[in-house]
Amino acid sequence: MGLYVGGFGVMDRQIAAAAALLKKSRYMVALTGAGLSTPSGIPDFRSPQSGVWDQLDPMEVASLTAFRLRPQLFFDWVRPLTHTILAAQPNPAHLALAQLERYGPLKAVITQNIDMLHTRAGSQIVYEVHGDLRTATCLDCGFACDAHDVLQQIMKQQTIPTCPTCGGVMKPNVVLFGEALPWAIFEQARNAAANCDLMLIAGSSLEVAPASDLPYLAKRNRAPLIIVNWGQTPLDSLADVIIRGNVADVLPRLAESFSPQ
Repeated sequence: MGLYVGGFGVMDRQIAAAAALLKKSRYMVALTGAGLSTPSGIPDFRSPQSGVWDQLDPMEVASLTAFRLRPQLFFDWVRPLTHTILAAQPNPAHLALAQLERYGPLKAVITQNIDMLHTRAGSQIVYEVHGDLRTATCLDCGFACDAHDVLQQIMKQQTIPTCPTCGGVMKPNVVLFGEALPWAIFEQARNAAANCDLMLIAGSSLEVAPASDLPYLAKRNRAPLIIVNWGQTPLDSLADVIIRGNVADVLPRLAESFSPQ
């Protein structure tokens, strides 16, 4: 059973315990979820009352089948979220992970987020296993392009973006329900998880497979797990340290020892 953080003073001790694991690590991997970007103003998907899926059925607006049958519903749903994502800025948790990569033991970030805030914060090795908003692809002919014009059409013209080659619907390269993860990127993420000597899980409910299976690969390599998340996760019993706190507060404290002198 992991070490639980719940009260004043206890958190300091558990952050110290997590920091001690970081000091021993030579190959740490971070796995991040929507909770890492909520301090940047991007809503998560599963929190009661505030999560996106608390208000909408994801299969109706964000599944591959729904996109093919009713693309307008998808674009109507994603339009305000796209505005929010593109206006967001990296928060101290993103910056702390970039610092841990530059000066500490962090070798890779595996993220379920599509907001690209890790790379904007300065992280170099980022595996975006659920896709991103940088590019878009036509599902009919496979034509791919930079997503800038597609996103502008979605947000400003409020029309369905179409392929200049065949007239099909252009889809931002984010992974929808019922759609396979990008194979090459996920294989790199699996390899990083399988070879790490420490995994830091931050802002993830660990409820969405197959990303939620990655910590098991780390444990198979006897790597300790540190979980920083407000809520419980299905893997809490496997964690070595559990910190119930704000990622934007906790991660900078973990990174503060790894900075230029």
